[in-house]
Amino acid sequence: MLYPELFKQLEAVRWNMDTDIPWDRFDAGLLTDEQAHTIKMNAITEWAALPATEMFLRDNRDDSDFSAFMSVWFFEEQKHSLVLMEYLRRFRPDLVPTEAELHEVRFEFDPAPTLETLMLHFCGEIRLNHWYRRAAEWHTEPVIRHIYETLAKDEARHGGAYLRYMKRALNRFGDDARAAFAKVGVLMASARRTAQALHPTNLHVSQKLFPRDTVQSRLPDPQWLEAWLDRQIQFDAQWEQKVVDRILHNLSLLMERSFTSVQELNRFRKELGQQKAESPVLGTHAA
Repeated sequence: MLYPELFKQLEAVRWNMDTDIPWDRFDAGLLTDEQAHTIKMNAITEWAALPATEMFLRDNRDDSDFSAFMSVWFFEEQKHSLVLMEYLRRFRPDLVPTEAELHEVRFEFDPAPTLETLMLHFCGEIRLNHWYRRAAEWHTEPVIRHIYETLAKDEARHGGAYLRYMKRALNRFGDDARAAFAKVGVLMASARRTAQALHPTNLHVSQKLFPRDTVQSRLPDPQWLEAWLDRQIQFDAQWEQKVVDRILHNLSLLMERSFTSVQELNRFRKELGQQKAESPVLGTHAA
């Protein structure tokens, strides 16, 4: 089992909201209304760890190890929402999300293949790590800058934990896992070719609720994410390339094959598909 070791690793570096956040360094003159609004939207977005956890537990009933790890992931992700709300409670109480606003992003996700979902969230952690690093640079108020730096490190650690479960999946499911990871990797590393930000909170996950079936679409300001990325933190092509490079680097290590571009990864995906078509006995696992 991976859960006991991951619990110890994450427990050893867990930060305390009361003592590890420098609340006394707050400078009201360095927090704009625009910046405070983005903090509210981020707080609500992080609350969506609740329906994501419900999805993971539902779709991984046969995997007690991974389900147990969700207890750690869920706790830390909900703490992200909590610390952002605590910041607003202290310094901009008029912008603290209401319970109704938080509950709006709790809805049931449609079932999805577990291997693809695992890879999707691994990529999501990489992307969020880079978004929060950029947010920390954009903000001018020192306490919220420290908070975003702290959250970014958590997201990186979560990505590392997901990677451990991806390695386990390769040992269990072989080419089925490789095909699933390559498929989602191509998608998540191709953000520059899409009209929307590629992150789990911005993907459609409930057919019956379409088009209000993304987390972002259910925020008080559904257009916030694109504005935050493009105009505010300016997550440009250089930053996007950092995300792509991390995805490709980790998949190269995972697959023991070098991928220097999305095109190379896509060719690998097609090779796996061809091999499966030629050898029906391969890929018998249904995720």
